[in-house]
Amino acid sequence: MNSMSYSFSERSILKGNGYKPPNSHQWGPGVRDVYAVHYIVSGKGYLKTCHTTFSLKTGESFIIFPHTEVYYYPDPQDPWEYYWIEFNGAEASRLVSMINIAPDHPVVEASPQDFKPLFHIIKAAGIEPFERERSDAGLHLLLSYYMEYYPSEQAFLKKDYVLSAREYIESNFWKSSLSVLDVVGFVKIERSYLFRLFKEENGISISGYLTVFRIQRACELLANSQLSIKSLAYSVGYQDPLYFSKIFKKVTSYTPSQYRKAYSALAK
Repeated sequence: MNSMSYSFSERSILKGNGYKPPNSHQWGPGVRDVYAVHYIVSGKGYLKTCHTTFSLKTGESFIIFPHTEVYYYPDPQDPWEYYWIEFNGAEASRLVSMINIAPDHPVVEASPQDFKPLFHIIKAAGIEPFERERSDAGLHLLLSYYMEYYPSEQAFLKKDYVLSAREYIESNFWKSSLSVLDVVGFVKIERSYLFRLFKEENGISISGYLTVFRIQRACELLANSQLSIKSLAYSVGYQDPLYFSKIFKKVTSYTPSQYRKAYSALAK
């Protein structure tokens, strides 16, 4: 098992993360004092709460709530493989409340979004301050995708400004000329006000979100295409392949070539 655990500031909420290869690992019955997200990348398994047993499969997730008794275990014929993260702190309840889950129904169905690249980014984090910021940014982006695909009623109250900003970034990230001012101009509100709203909703600045989104897309291209590093850099908004490689390593702890090699080995 690869894992880590460390204390962050009150605003930083990531507590630990790791990866479980296909095996007979099970946990519980027991309770935790943190939230824990498990994302199944292959195989099957089961999650048992006080009242219900849920059958889980590839692409699905389950979120364990603090102080809630659970027991989870793999299918003996097709044991699951999964990533996990634990988090708590001042923002945890607010973020999770934006997702359509609850202690008595903690399962998130499979989505069109492949979350593996984000778990790779989070898992690659170290303990230096800039690495903590990177892992927290990855976690906030991951949770924001859960909010987008599985919004709770409260999530619908999010500011249209923030949604417009995110959609604009996600539609135009490939443009090397894209800037924060372009986003502000599209949303058409005062700059500092948008900055504050965006940070409150996503836990990351607009420029930080753009960088993490670009690198996430780069991870997907590295895993699913044979594009050269130069062509890949252009595809995600970087004209300079060397600068792209520098940013990629800062975010993931790997060079693009190392990431492609590691992903290929993991997929075998």
